[in-house]
Amino acid sequence: MGNRFQVTDRFADGAQYIGGRLRPGTSGEEHSVVDPATGESVYTYALASTDDVDAAVAAAADAFPAWAAATPGERSDALHRFAGVLAEQAEEFAYAESLQCGKPIKLSTEFDVPGTVDNTAFFAGAARHLQGQSAGEYSGDHTSYVRREPIGVVGSIAPWNYPLQMAAWKILPAIAAGNTIVLKPAEITPLTSLMFAQAATAAGIPDGVVNIVTGAGRTAGEHLVGHPDVAMTSFTGSTPVGKRVAEIATSTVKRLHLELGGKAPFVVFDDADLEAAAHGAVAASLINSGQDCTAATRAYVQRPLFDAFVARVAELMETVRLGDPFSPSTDLGPLISHAQRDRVAAFVERARGYATVVTGGEAPGGDLKHGAYYRPTLITGAAQDSEVVQSEIFGPVLVALPFDGDDDGIRLANDTPYGLAASAWTRDVFRAGRATREIKAGCVWVNDHIPIISEMPHGGYKASGFGKDMSAYSFEEYTQVKHVMYDNTAVAAKDWHRTIFGDR
Repeated sequence: MGNRFQVTDRFADGAQYIGGRLRPGTSGEEHSVVDPATGESVYTYALASTDDVDAAVAAAADAFPAWAAATPGERSDALHRFAGVLAEQAEEFAYAESLQCGKPIKLSTEFDVPGTVDNTAFFAGAARHLQGQSAGEYSGDHTSYVRREPIGVVGSIAPWNYPLQMAAWKILPAIAAGNTIVLKPAEITPLTSLMFAQAATAAGIPDGVVNIVTGAGRTAGEHLVGHPDVAMTSFTGSTPVGKRVAEIATSTVKRLHLELGGKAPFVVFDDADLEAAAHGAVAASLINSGQDCTAATRAYVQRPLFDAFVARVAELMETVRLGDPFSPSTDLGPLISHAQRDRVAAFVERARGYATVVTGGEAPGGDLKHGAYYRPTLITGAAQDSEVVQSEIFGPVLVALPFDGDDDGIRLANDTPYGLAASAWTRDVFRAGRATREIKAGCVWVNDHIPIISEMPHGGYKASGFGKDMSAYSFEEYTQVKHVMYDNTAVAAKDWHRTIFGDR
């Protein structure tokens, strides 16, 4: 695709997608999308105002009755067409995602884009399976059944680390269930969210079903969450911002789904395959430059394997190739911004006062000095209550700590406020079973760490939020459950009425 993708030309009409067309924002403020590999601006646009949010919500509200009334088969057909359009435009999506995020093109091409196409195809099928509980005569005199109905207009906020996939995770279950949606992507990475909405229109999904407002969180985001015509909010992002979203949403008594931060433990028992664990730790800690809420961040390694694990992980990290995101040989791209790179570096610099940086711990120079790059970093010697163990760094940093007995390993794995993801590495089926039962996280992998699939739910425990993305479980967030009850007796004066008035 290369230079054939011209951002300014593609979005010349603006970065708001409302009622099936692009339009400029009306806030009077401009924002630039910056290529984090070079520090250069690639697109400047007008941010959304609260008026733009109102217009998007109105478009979604207007589209809701007809879309909600469409049959499951009709919505399914539209989503199948949508998946086809995305597949046809896969190369363009991959280029745009790497351009705005700095992702290596092999990650965008082999993970972000095909995962999104698969997600769309999954929800095309799932749209036909929104049944409630089957009918039954539970009182003896009545027939009961359960309906699942769409909620209305959904107002969602997506993060900058996986802009395309997060747009899909928010939009697809919402519209498959018959809702309409207004999505606010991160203002630093709006390109693929806008393209996703355009692809929905190209697939024949009616105008107003999918809308995008690109604005600042404090204005457009908070106005969307608090909007009286928005019936449900889904937010993915940091736990502190999630708390603010919850405050606004609960003040208007709307449905809320939160997918928040993580500090995933990577627990290696002493019978594990050391080579598999080391390779898994490097891949799981460095995916998306570590900017992944499920990334492995805390490696707890049983003491007999600890030294060998640290040595092998350091050796493998030193082979990782930093470079141009559009080179097929690049393993690790830049962080999302220089500000984020500096934030990660500050964590590491503070850790030097109480821990050991085994490898990495610096930004590269040379040809990469203008980008937001940071070398893969391994830290040992940190205390369990230290900042690098407890706080979400969101960069290519792995902290390794030893443990002794199994009880100790599982206790340490659970010893943070977060509970999004975890992994256990062992050849012992009983150890694996215990870890999957006792580690408090929404996903626990055994002898792997990171893979996700459309058919299975994604969401957290504790400070990592509540509710699920992907899978049929996501419909719990995006549907109302209604009990319908029919009288079967045709008796006017029912026996239970006598408990209220009259005598038997």
